[in-house]
Amino acid sequence: MKVLITGSSGQIGTNLGLTLLARGDHVEGIDCRKNTWTSDIQTHLVNLVNAKPDALPAGPFDVVVHLAAHAKVFELVEHPERAMENIQCCYTALDYARRHKIPFIFGSSREVYGDIHRHVTEEGQADFVVAESPYSASKIAGEALIYSYRQCYGLPYLVFRFSNVYGRYDDDIERMERVIPLFIRRIARQEPITVFGKDKVLDFTYIDDCVAGIIRGIDALVSGKVANQTINLAYGHGSTLMDLVNIVALAVGKEPRVTYEPARPGEVTRYVADIAKARELLGYQPTTPLSGGLPRAIAWQREAGRLP
Repeated sequence: MKVLITGSSGQIGTNLGLTLLARGDHVEGIDCRKNTWTSDIQTHLVNLVNAKPDALPAGPFDVVVHLAAHAKVFELVEHPERAMENIQCCYTALDYARRHKIPFIFGSSREVYGDIHRHVTEEGQADFVVAESPYSASKIAGEALIYSYRQCYGLPYLVFRFSNVYGRYDDDIERMERVIPLFIRRIARQEPITVFGKDKVLDFTYIDDCVAGIIRGIDALVSGKVANQTINLAYGHGSTLMDLVNIVALAVGKEPRVTYEPARPGEVTRYVADIAKARELLGYQPTTPLSGGLPRAIAWQREAGRLP
């Protein structure tokens, strides 16, 4: 199978690309920067915000997996123009897929559901009338474009709504400091951390579970077995940020120095995914709870030289 991944230098893109290569697929990536983790993924250095059609690889490809985006919620509150760049990136990749008649997979986010406190959230509960942040608005807009391309051009798609994916290749300090590697590093060094939203409940997804779900989606979409679906891809259980801090502290054997502040503007404070649809349509079976995934993430940071 021939797969084109946008955002191939990011965490999910790198893990997905390497896993596909390991099973014998042909993988090419598009990103605006080089991959700092591996040279195994053939990467076209293209900025999708202003890319001309002839700047994208000729292919042919069996599927486009669009993961490229500015991905930090509060960063886009401070820099809303980056939300517009997310939308432009999605349009560029989607129209490329339309012109070449390639099925399309979109990495959306649980942020599209907003901050409504449900016990668990299933796909039909997204309320596009109220966007909590420019980031969530950019993902809502991307989904809307994809649905319209299906209606107007018959383009087959899958939309995956990810939730707090963490693990290997999740520590790109120079580009974007994500909360889990940040907490791991600071707690291990006994540096102070600030938790924004002590009682937040979020659904943390270990990278291997996320990639396994995407690959099941790729296979199902390309074979025609499943198409035109929007699917939660998460672990399916909630954990608080206090749980996260305590598991990290236990794993590194350090006492955390924690300050608690209210959640910041635009941030979701409760989300647990209903993953029944992923189980039913794709046979998706996540296996890694936060208590199992965080020690793996810590071990990887040590191997990568990020921790003593």
